[in-house]
Amino acid sequence: MSDDAGATPSKSKKHGHTRAEIEATVADIEAQVRATNDKINARSGRNLSMAVLVGVALGVALLVSLIFIKELFMLFAAGLIVFTAFELASALRFAGRDVPRIPIIIVAVAIVPTAFYWGAPGQWLGLLAGVALVSVWRIVESAVPSRRPATVRELGRDLAAGAFVLAYVVFLASFAVLLTAQEGGQWWTLAFLLVVISIDTGAYVTGLNFGKHKMAPIISPKKTWEGFAGSVAAALIAGVLLAIFMLQAEWWVGIVLGLSMVVTATFGDLGESLIKRDLGIKDISTWLPGHGGFLDRLDSVLPSAAAAYALYLIFS
Repeated sequence: MSDDAGATPSKSKKHGHTRAEIEATVADIEAQVRATNDKINARSGRNLSMAVLVGVALGVALLVSLIFIKELFMLFAAGLIVFTAFELASALRFAGRDVPRIPIIIVAVAIVPTAFYWGAPGQWLGLLAGVALVSVWRIVESAVPSRRPATVRELGRDLAAGAFVLAYVVFLASFAVLLTAQEGGQWWTLAFLLVVISIDTGAYVTGLNFGKHKMAPIISPKKTWEGFAGSVAAALIAGVLLAIFMLQAEWWVGIVLGLSMVVTATFGDLGESLIKRDLGIKDISTWLPGHGGFLDRLDSVLPSAAAAYALYLIFS
């Protein structure tokens, strides 16, 4: 019995030693993960963990709304368009352009059902009526002393800024709604979005690991030709696979889809970078943790939506 009692402390000490080793190993792994994440964040300028979580949440909402009920996608798109247009209008106001945000929101909400139910004529009518509403609103506001521009030229710049928000965000985004409303259009919408996501992912991964030669250092210092090559490869692979298995189309349609999306997504990305550089800001807003703002995520999607609708009309 005395032997058993004497063995107990040694056994307890052994278990304690093993537990300490496990805790030390876990701590080392956590430190390595944090160091790797910090390194990626430093090179990319983003919080990778939050970016992934937000991206997954948006992706799930998108899939559910597209696949099951088109009207849900209409509501989902309306929310994205409203937030994106509002944040761009706010950024322009911060830069000195007095863009009225209330009529911007009204038009952003109204153009979605007009494009969904009335097609292209409703979409164009919504844009023209929206530009008129925003312009009249700003002109009426200018009668208030606190909102009066210094010169007529300043007023003209405000009107141009308002029209730009409508054309760049609201109108281009409505092409995704217009495409989804078509017969089988939801699959084309899903396909082009997946290709754009593949483009962004391919550019990010290859640029992060192999990027050396700057593509547009003045506009977007972190964009490289190696990243662009990765985006092209990802676009072609995704385009061909989606064309064959999702769109039930020929493989070469996927080549056309992939190349078209690369062009529009790249110009969309560079275009938004140019806007931010002109405004002197890093992100349009901070509403999406790990991403910046809504426009920072949709910059590649906006022009790609219009191109995808054109491809649908050609190949469908």
